[in-house]
Amino acid sequence: MRPEFKILKGFAFAAAALACGLSAKPAAAADPLLLGYQMPLSGDRSQYGEMFRNAAEIKLKAFNAAGGVDGTPVQIVYEDSKNDPKEAIAIAQKFSDNPRILGVLGDFSSTVAMAAGEVYAKSGVAQLSQTASHPDYTKVSKWQFRNITTQAYEGPFTSKWMRESGAKTVAIIAIQNDWGISAAEEFAKAFAAQGGKVTATEYFNPGTRDFRSILTKIGRAKPDAIYLCMFYEEGASALQQAKQLNVKSAMFSTSSLYSPKLIELGGDSVNGLRMASTFVPENPAPEVQTFVSEYKAAYNDAPNMFAAQAYDAVGIMLDALKAVGPKATRAQLRDALAKTNNYPGVTGKTSFDPETREPAKELAKMEVKGGKFVVLP
Repeated sequence: MRPEFKILKGFAFAAAALACGLSAKPAAAADPLLLGYQMPLSGDRSQYGEMFRNAAEIKLKAFNAAGGVDGTPVQIVYEDSKNDPKEAIAIAQKFSDNPRILGVLGDFSSTVAMAAGEVYAKSGVAQLSQTASHPDYTKVSKWQFRNITTQAYEGPFTSKWMRESGAKTVAIIAIQNDWGISAAEEFAKAFAAQGGKVTATEYFNPGTRDFRSILTKIGRAKPDAIYLCMFYEEGASALQQAKQLNVKSAMFSTSSLYSPKLIELGGDSVNGLRMASTFVPENPAPEVQTFVSEYKAAYNDAPNMFAAQAYDAVGIMLDALKAVGPKATRAQLRDALAKTNNYPGVTGKTSFDPETREPAKELAKMEVKGGKFVVLP
C-alpha cells in the first residue's frame, strides 16, 4: 500500500471516530424549571426563613432525585424579604419580571405576603404561602393560596376547647400586626358567640420582651384563661413573667408558639400551655417520621410546625408543576394548584377549595407537660 494512502486512510479513520464520539456525547441537560421563594433570611424573623429553606431543600432534593418533572429538574430561587413589605414588593416584582419563574412560595407574615400578593395578582403568578393566615390573604386575588389554617378557623377551634375546659372569662395578649390583630379578633368573636366574656385585649409592638405591665393589668380581672397571639420568642418571655407574677389563669395560645425553642427558652414556665397544631413530630405516620429523621440528619435539629408547613407547601407546588409538565405556563400551574386534593403531607392531608383556595385541614390539641409537647385525646 502506498504511504500516502495509509495517511489518508488514517485521517478517515480518525474523522470517523471523532464523528462517532460527537454523536455519542449525551445531550445537554434541560434547563431547570424555576420557582421563587421569598422569606426572611435576615432580621428578627430570620430563624423562620432558615427553617423554610431547610425544609424546602429536603423536599426539592427528593423530588429531583425521583425524576423531577418528566426528567426536568426544578430549582428554587431564594430571596430575603427581611419580613419587610417594601422588600417583599421588590422581590415580587423581580420574580414577576423573570418569565422562567413559574410560581412562588412565601412570604412568612400575612402583612408581607399580602404586600407581595398585590404584585403577583397583577402579573399573574401563583403565590402559595406556608404561614400567611390572615383571612384577607386569599382575597387579594385568584392567584393566592395557603396551606395553613386561618385564624378564622383556629380561633373558634381553640375557643370551643377553652369553653369546654370550663373557662368563662379570658384576656387576650396579641402582637400588633395584621396577623396578631386578626388572631385576636377571630378568637374574641368566637368566644363571645359561645357564651364567654373577653375581659381585656392588649396589643404589644413587635420585638417586645417585657410583658409584666400587661400581665399585671389584665390580671386584676382574674380571667379564667389567657390567650396568647404571638410567636415563641415573645411567648417564652410572657410565660416566664406570668409565672414570676404568680398569674393563675390557664394559658392557651395560637399554633405559632409550637416550637421546641419555646421549651428551650421558657423552661418550666411553659408547662401547662395548651394550643392547637397541624403538625406533631411524634406522629408515627411514615411520611412524618421520614421528614423528621431527614431534617434532624441534615440540620441537627428537630423540625417544628413552621418547617413542616414549608415542607408541605413546596411539595404541593411541585406536585402541581409535575401535573402540568415541563412546558408549564404560569396560568396552568395556578389552575393545577387549585385542583389540589388530599395532598398527603406531614401536616395532614390538604385540599384547596376551588373557589376560595382555602385549605381543609385537621387540628390536634396539645399541651406542654414535663418539658414536652403532648398530644391530647
